[in-house]
Amino acid sequence: MELANHESRSSWKDFLMRLKERGLAGVEFVVSDDHAGLKRAIGEVLPEAAWQRCYVHFLRNALDYLLRKADDDCLQVLRWIYDRCDSQEAQRDLFAWIARWSGEYPKLVDWVEANIGETLTFYRLPRQHHKHLKSTNMLGRLNEEIRRRIRVVRIFPNAESCLRLVRALCAETHEA
Repeated sequence: MELANHESRSSWKDFLMRLKERGLAGVEFVVSDDHAGLKRAIGEVLPEAAWQRCYVHFLRNALDYLLRKADDDCLQVLRWIYDRCDSQEAQRDLFAWIARWSGEYPKLVDWVEANIGETLTFYRLPRQHHKHLKSTNMLGRLNEEIRRRIRVVRIFPNAESCLRLVRALCAETHEA
């Protein structure tokens, strides 16, 4: 863990390179949001790793292609695709979803067809890992707790004091 002022490709690449220098090896799977700089850095530094776009972020992005008063069933059925047993079952349900909603929400369906493949990578993993590795929810909860604690402190005297707090929270989370 380290502090960075930007979430650029070069910042992420430097971070990943330092992890490799410290012994990180054998990375097979990476889950993140659709951050272009992070995706590029992963591809450059960890080319052997399969990349998974967080399906929760994907579904939030899908809202951009729907009207506010759109049918909730549309996204609910799309969400269920991520609960299928395997890739074949998910693909079958995706084709049914596309057939059902292409007339009503063509922009959404086109966008989903172009991007959903990035969110189905987790089906390569053993089923027991699907629940935890198809999204960044666990990391999101940790980040929320870090933000909550940082708001209490408000101002850190230096970067090391901030890092001490975040490291302590990570250790506490790991032990739980």
